[in-house]
Amino acid sequence: MYGALVARDPAYEGVFYTGVRTTGIFCRPTCRAKRPREENVEFFASIPEALQHGYRPCRICRPMDRVPAPPDVVVQLIRAVDRRPGGRLTDKDLAAMGVDPSTARRRFRACYGMTFQAYQRARRMGVALRDVRAGRPVTDAQLDGGYASPSGFRDAFLRAFGRPPSGAQSGDCLLARRIDTPLGPMLALADREGLRLLEFEDQRGLDREIDRLRRSLRCAVVPGTDVTLDAAEAQVRRYFVDGRAGFDLPLAPVGTAFQLSVWEALRRIPAGETRSYAQIAAEIGRPGAQRAVGSANGSNRMSIVIPCHRVIASDGAISGYAGGVWRKRRLLEHEGPRPGA
Repeated sequence: MYGALVARDPAYEGVFYTGVRTTGIFCRPTCRAKRPREENVEFFASIPEALQHGYRPCRICRPMDRVPAPPDVVVQLIRAVDRRPGGRLTDKDLAAMGVDPSTARRRFRACYGMTFQAYQRARRMGVALRDVRAGRPVTDAQLDGGYASPSGFRDAFLRAFGRPPSGAQSGDCLLARRIDTPLGPMLALADREGLRLLEFEDQRGLDREIDRLRRSLRCAVVPGTDVTLDAAEAQVRRYFVDGRAGFDLPLAPVGTAFQLSVWEALRRIPAGETRSYAQIAAEIGRPGAQRAVGSANGSNRMSIVIPCHRVIASDGAISGYAGGVWRKRRLLEHEGPRPGA
């Protein structure tokens, strides 16, 4: 890895990050900054790992801001699965596509944090659930998913969704999509009710949040697509072009009555403005409940769409953002008055 750092090898983008002990920053492998001594660096597999070790993003290569496009081989794999989401691509199929299987596996995992086989399996299960819920015979869903044995299909379905195919009408799943933004990739989760979660991938506690949401809804999380995710991606991209652009999405937040009242108040804060925790407490008819408002604010699972970043301390201090205080400042700057306005 140090050799790749010295060579600024782009093949290692997304594979590792370099923490420089003498400066306290972490960089991409291709960073143009002065090369650090080998004894002064340590390597991390992910951005969250570097952040958890106390490093801050480099201002030169901006590892958090500019997300490199997935390698061509990864794009090729995703498109191949999208053409046949219920199918199965073997190593022989990859070779026929001109893709080296070992390279494909390494690059896919480095880019998405999961194996290509796991991605295919999740997509097949998502398609199977959709088909069974649409009334297709279980046998058809089994065969289309590449399962020769009914028992094998039933076991795989049960592991993925916690219920057999025969009980699928009473369940649902959360469809997941990764959305790249100038402030880092975001994860969106949605189901038939609407958007359930939109968070920056590196924020602290995200795994626990997803697990709590999954357990409260009694459903699985699988990669997929639907109209809500399509709209969410389009509107997030529009927001990062124009910070004053609003959101018009079907939202289905999961929370207590108090939390829901706080989140609804957050949605009424106009872009370019802020509120204090005390102001939100007064607005919902609970004056003096600033601490409870702060807790509800921190429990919001829909960054940007439910703009918890617009709530600041009464003295104007900017703090308390799971996605990072630096990111909260950037969002507020992005939404602020335009030059000459």
